[in-house]
Amino acid sequence: MPGSGSRRRAVRWAVFAGRHPSALLLAVQLASLLVYPLLDGSESRVLFSAFTLVAVPLAVWVVFRSHAANGFAWALAVPAMLLAVAAIALGLPALAVASAALESLLYFYAAGALIVYMLEDHTVTVDELFAAAAAFTLLAWGFAYAFLVCQALAPGSFGGSVEPDRPRRWIELLFLSFSTLSGTGNGDITPLLPYARVLVMLEQLAGVGYIAAVVSRLIALGIVRRRGGSGG
Repeated sequence: MPGSGSRRRAVRWAVFAGRHPSALLLAVQLASLLVYPLLDGSESRVLFSAFTLVAVPLAVWVVFRSHAANGFAWALAVPAMLLAVAAIALGLPALAVASAALESLLYFYAAGALIVYMLEDHTVTVDELFAAAAAFTLLAWGFAYAFLVCQALAPGSFGGSVEPDRPRRWIELLFLSFSTLSGTGNGDITPLLPYARVLVMLEQLAGVGYIAAVVSRLIALGIVRRRGGSGG
């Protein structure tokens, strides 16, 4: 039948997503990176809130699959989603900022749950590799939302080489977060006020710690497994 191939692919994808929820969360986050630059300021604010309705439940699902206490995750997720809906319906940026504050906490919690999940055993699975990438993006998104909240509470927290006096857009803050967490650095967006600089320093520390504690461990376990297989 013509539709049988599509149904089989859909079933395979559903099974894969059920086994690797962190892969689905990672895919959604990376897909949003391709969409944000195509939108103008007003449309990006709507997408910013709508993205919450997809990414936040996925983050809670990831926390649940990592066996963390997902009750706390839902306590952050439900108000975040309600505030995001209200921000879209009422057009109130302040509600989006409140939602961002809760999302930041949720993403940090979800990233921590994934890191604990990866450190629980001494084997490297496909799911743990997806979890490693997803945890990195969760940390990046968490700090980006923290930057957004910081900028809303303290205008002028961040400057830039282009139009230095205007508030930084979401995609700019996310770019700052990724470049800071990865240790690559950038000269386009600069933290100017004390709290903004403290957040950037904390993210630099988190990036170094993540590489040292998680990525290096996964690499070492992978090398041990290959040596063990070749020795057997």
